[in-house]
Amino acid sequence: MEHTKKELEQKVLNVLDQVRPYLQQDGGDINFVELTEDGVVNVELTGACGSCPYSTMTLKNGVEATLKKVLPEIKEVVAVNL
Repeated sequence: MEHTKKELEQKVLNVLDQVRPYLQQDGGDINFVELTEDGVVNVELTGACGSCPYSTMTLKNGVEATLKKVLPEIKEVVAVNL
């Protein structure tokens, strides 16, 4: 079932809210930046996550895997530096 972009964004935000406590336990956080037309979620990693050498692994294996499982429309999660 296709979601409108706004509905999909809200669902992405809901999933990010679910994974956020795990990041915050380690002194980090994640902020939603944008959802592109081709299903890429851009996020900003902050706090400890912004400088952690494992942040890419966390992003791909944790955040991206969770989002893709819940929302198959999502193609990728990318960390952007703002």
